[in-house]
Formats: sequence, C-alpha cells, structure tokens
Amino acid sequence: MTADSSCVLVPGPWEHRFVAANGARFHVASLGEGPLVVLLHGFPQFWWTWRHQLQSLAEAGYRAVAMDLRGYGASDKPPTGYDAPTLTADVAGVIRSLGESEAVVVGHGIGGWLAWTLSQSHPDAVRAVVSVASPHPADVATARLSLTTARGAWSVLAMNRPWHPERSMARGAAYVHHVLRSWQGHDPAWPSREETARYAEAMAIPFAAHSAVEGYRWLSRARLSPAGREYLRQIRRPVTVPVLHIHGTADTIVAPSLAAGSARWMQASYQWCPLPGVGHAPHEQAPERVSLVMINWLQGPGSP
Repeated sequence: MTADSSCVLVPGPWEHRFVAANGARFHVASLGEGPLVVLLHGFPQFWWTWRHQLQSLAEAGYRAVAMDLRGYGASDKPPTGYDAPTLTADVAGVIRSLGESEAVVVGHGIGGWLAWTLSQSHPDAVRAVVSVASPHPADVATARLSLTTARGAWSVLAMNRPWHPERSMARGAAYVHHVLRSWQGHDPAWPSREETARYAEAMAIPFAAHSAVEGYRWLSRARLSPAGREYLRQIRRPVTVPVLHIHGTADTIVAPSLAAGSARWMQASYQWCPLPGVGHAPHEQAPERVSLVMINWLQGPGSP
C-alpha cells in the first residue's frame, strides 16, 4: 500500500499552501481572516483532523491554519529533525512565515506536547495554548506506571519496536484503525470509515510512517542524550501564557487525572475543561462542543 502526498490535499473551503520554515517546507490549510490560530495534529493524523475547527474558527473571525508537522502529510520528510527542539522551531518558523509574530497554538496528542513546549521554548511566538487530550510533557516524562497510565505508556513503548509500526502501516489500514479504535472511549461510532481511510492513506505516503513515529521514539529516549536531558529540564519551567485544557472524561489513553495535573506547571491563567463521555479525540468525537469551548475561551472576558 503506497500513496502520494497529494492525497492529503483534501478539497474544501480552505486554501492549501506551502511555506518554508526552519530549513524545510511545510504544508498548511488555512481559512478565515483575523488573529492567527495554528492547529497541530497528533499521530497518526494530519492537518485534516482539524477540518471542523478550521471552519468554526474562521466563522468566528479568526485566521485558522492547520499544518502538517515535519514528517507527516504533504510536509517535508527529512531523515532527521524529529526531536522536540527542532519540531517546536518548525512551528515557530511557520508562524513567522505566515507573516505573524505570534499565534494561539492548538495541539492534540503530539501536537499538544509541541504546543506546551512551544510556550516555553519560544514564548514570544505563543499568545496562548489550547491543549486537547495532551497533558503537560513534564507530567508525561515523570508519570509513574499505574493502572491509569499503563495503556498510554504501552502505546508509546510499542512505537519503539524497530520498524514494526512502519511495516504494519505499509501493509494496510489495520494498524491505523487499531490505534484510532483504542481512542474511542464510549463512542463506538468513531472513527468513521472515511477517517480511518484518510489517516491510513496518509501514513502510506513514502517515509511518513517512519517519520511520524520518530518523534515518539525521541521522547521515549530523551533521558539518554544531553539534548534530551536539557529539554526535560527546560519544560519544568512555569508556563507563562494562558492555557485552555480540553480533555475527554472517557479517554483511556491519557487518564484525565494525569492530564489535570498540568495545572501545577502554570504561572498564567489555566482553564480545565472536561468533556463527559468523550475519548482521546475530542475535536473529532465532539467537534461542536470543542469549537464552542475554544471560541468562548478565546473571546471571553479573560481572553488571552
């Protein structure tokens, strides 16, 4: 099973563009005018995971831009650069390439990890953070294995098996479907056939599967390198930008109790927003609720 990167250029009301940043080329889908909101996807997804929020944010008066991270979708897939410092520098560079000095950064999964990190490594580029189903990375790095963290830990450790995820994704949609099904929570209707097919096809783009799991491999091994240890030290600094934290109460990958602990890293305002009955993909499982919460927070009396 192979695919061409053009398969992720899904038509819609958005505009597809390519921008240069941090020595690579990145694909973005943008819609609307106004303050910039950059949306970062997780694994095994690509920019299309934010299709609902692109439209809702644009209608609310924002310039919404969903990007394919390094190694995913139609963005470049170089052999290196899947460490946290490089990935966050990619996002900061894309913000500048879009003609803005700062943005609200929204992230899910690994995209949430990067949004949290960006607020500390490039604070001038981040006006606020919206984290979706993603705890502060320092909590992930220091979490003790328990019944509430075991499933998420196993998901990450499984990606460290040499070549297994890549080969599994090359054989067909079964691996991606299994990953997505594990996120369901109490929602057996998700993922749809279209969602599974699109994400499996995107992972079948040459080099995408290997590139996508490299970020998780780097995070798992961060303590083994000087750069990784410096990153782990850096992320323990207080977060000085406002944060909205959205999390499904039925998330079995990242326990809500672990995610809610992110409040202890905050120096600025923090809003915890649990969504009852929602699993690990709130923005797709409950898109209207997520968009409403996000827009109300952005436009509320304590808006960032």
